[in-house]
Amino acid sequence: MIAYPNVKLNLGLHVLRRRPDGYHDLDTLFVPYTGLHDTLEIITGDDYSRTSAHLQETYSGTQLAQGISPDGKLLITLARKEGVDWEPLKDLTARAYGLLAEQYKLPPMKIYLEKTSPVGAGLGGGSADAAFALRMIAELAGLDLSDAELAAYAARLGSDCAFFVYNRPMLGSGRGEILEPFDIDLSGCRVEVTVPEGIAVSTADAYRGIVPQEREKPLREILARPVEEWKDVLVNDFETTVFAKYPRLAEIKQSLYDAGAVYAAMSGSGSALFALYRK
Repeated sequence: MIAYPNVKLNLGLHVLRRRPDGYHDLDTLFVPYTGLHDTLEIITGDDYSRTSAHLQETYSGTQLAQGISPDGKLLITLARKEGVDWEPLKDLTARAYGLLAEQYKLPPMKIYLEKTSPVGAGLGGGSADAAFALRMIAELAGLDLSDAELAAYAARLGSDCAFFVYNRPMLGSGRGEILEPFDIDLSGCRVEVTVPEGIAVSTADAYRGIVPQEREKPLREILARPVEEWKDVLVNDFETTVFAKYPRLAEIKQSLYDAGAVYAAMSGSGSALFALYRK
């Protein structure tokens, strides 16, 4: 079974308040973006893999990493041109298998993940991998799990993982795991995503120094305005702290407006930026 986990963009991202559990309450609109994606294949037992040979032929050295779970039931192979610098068994796809295995008897599986979406760019590529893996593992194991049940598992893996279970525009609140469908028409806009080389922003760095604040108008009211009016009212609160540390990102955002964008912003906690252009 092969899937292509896409990334997401945040239209507006407000940090409203710090919670007693240490997390923050957010207000954002998640929008899927299919222009960047990974390749994820999961098979059971010794089934034929279309991806395995490709990864072995294309990647080498630190670009390729493998892990086997202690019970031998999961084999995971990760590939990334920039190198795999994390433990394969700690990858969110492997954790997705482990999470379902806590409650269900799963058959042995092999995970092959080719990472081509950016890491540390605020696009949620790892979260997408996790959500897609949950659905694929559940299907391969014959588990009859609803989207709501899958989303509940996904929320345990990461704050924005649940969004990718639905993978359509959703208002996110709480940590980002409380989702509400939202209709938004961007068909009149062309979307371009820019991922600066050499800048990877950690979520911890993005939160460092941020000042939560309540908003006078809820996000849904701002999004109801014409796209041309978003520039000064639809904001990503993380830009304040991230741009201070990485001024190059502020320069890139301005260059997007200079190039004719009607709206430009950082996605998530950065470093990727996106722009909307009228067609």
